[in-house]
Amino acid sequence: MSDRQLFPRITSSPDICHGKPCIRGLRYPVEFVLELLSSGMTNEEILADYEDLEADDLRAAISWAAQVTRTKRIEPVLA
Repeated sequence: MSDRQLFPRITSSPDICHGKPCIRGLRYPVEFVLELLSSGMTNEEILADYEDLEADDLRAAISWAAQVTRTKRIEPVLA
């Protein structure tokens, strides 16, 4: 599935999780899904624990995060 097909799964609404990007409006913020993955949980474990989520939701979260973090350059902030 391409990014174009996955990105509609990421939604944002001021009424849901204070406008944070979420999975299909289900109150699962993208950052939460990424934290589960980075903690070492497998896709299968996440999908078993959170039955509302689908495999494409996990792919969408990763793909969306990759897109958001694409930058040409990061400038250091001087204190």
